[in-house]
Amino acid sequence: FCVMAAPGKVAAFRLPPLPTIGEIIKLFRLKALKQLSQNFLLDLRLTDKIVKQAGELKNAHVCEVGPGPGGITRSILSAGVEQLLLIEKDARFIPGLQMLSEAAPGKVRIVHGDILTCKMEKAFPKHLKKNWEDEPPDIHIIGNLPFSVSTPLIIKWLENVSKRDGPFIYGRTQMTLTFQKEVGERLTANPGSNQRSRLSIMAQHLCTVENCFVIPGQAFVPKPEVDVAVVHFTPLVQPKIQQPFELVEKVVQSVFQFRRKYCFRGIETLFPENGRLKRTEQLMMTADVDPTLRPFQLSMSQFRNLCNVYRKMCDEDPSLFVFNYREELRQKKIRRSLLESTGQPEHTEEENQL
Repeated sequence: FCVMAAPGKVAAFRLPPLPTIGEIIKLFRLKALKQLSQNFLLDLRLTDKIVKQAGELKNAHVCEVGPGPGGITRSILSAGVEQLLLIEKDARFIPGLQMLSEAAPGKVRIVHGDILTCKMEKAFPKHLKKNWEDEPPDIHIIGNLPFSVSTPLIIKWLENVSKRDGPFIYGRTQMTLTFQKEVGERLTANPGSNQRSRLSIMAQHLCTVENCFVIPGQAFVPKPEVDVAVVHFTPLVQPKIQQPFELVEKVVQSVFQFRRKYCFRGIETLFPENGRLKRTEQLMMTADVDPTLRPFQLSMSQFRNLCNVYRKMCDEDPSLFVFNYREELRQKKIRRSLLESTGQPEHTEEENQL
C-alpha cells in the first residue's frame, strides 16, 4: 500500500470551496469502468443522506471504501469526522482525493489498495477499542460499493464479525453500504419472503440489518440497470447461531442449494451417499424441522437448531464436516466415465453392499 496524509491539524473544520464532483471528473478525465462496475454519485444531497444513515459522525473515525471521485468523501468530511481513511483500488482517483486531503489538513489518509485483501486490524488508533458487549466504537465503515465487490466483501466482513477480527477487532463497528436493490432486499428478507436467501441468514444471525432507503439508478453516472439500496449493519452482542462461521455457512448453503424444493433435499447434501437418508432424517427430527418446508420458509431458530444438531453429528464423526457433496458428484462422474470406457456396468449402492 502507498499511504499519504496531509500534515497539521485544525480545531474547527469546514471544507473550503472546491471544484464540483463533475469538474473533478472532467479535470482528471475520469471515466467509470464497466469491467469494475463503477457508478459515480454526483448529487451531494444524496451523498449527505447516505452519510446521515451512519449516525453521529462528529469526531468519529471513518473508513470509506472505494471513494472514487469523492462525492461521499465530501459529505463525510462535512459531518465533522476526526479522521477519514480512504481505501481506493483505482489509481486514477488518487489525485482528486489528494485535493480533498489538502483541503482537510490532518484529517485524511489515502490507501491505494484492494479492500478485499486490505488488513484492517491496524486501520484505527488502539484507544478506540471497546469490549464487544459495550456500545459500538466511534468507528464507521461507509462505501458506495461496486456491484462486483459488494457480495463477496459483505460475506468477508460477516466472517470478520463472527471471529471479531479485521475491522471488528475494535468492537461492534457499524457499516453503511450500498448494494443492488435486490441484494439489499435479500439481506433484510424475513422468513416466507421470496427474497429470503443464504445472505439473509448469514447477515441477520450476526447483525441488525436495516434497509435504509433506495436510490434510483438515474442518480448515478453512468446509470446502472438497477436501483441501489443503502443498508446499515450493527453487529449483535450475541449471534443468533452460536456456531463457527464455516459451519453455519455450510449448513445454510446446503439448505438453499435447492431453494424451490423441500428443505430436506438440500440438507441431504450435508451427508455422504452411504447412509444419507438415515442421517438426514436424524438431523431433521432432532432439530424439529418440518422436511416439507421450503428453504425460504425456515425461521432463524430452525436454522439454529439445524446448525447445533449438525455440530453434534460432526463432533461424533469428524469426517462429516470435511465431506463435500460436489466433490462426491465429481468423483462419481469420473468413475462412471471410466466404467463406460472399459465397457463395465456400474453397480448400484445396494449391489455394492451385498
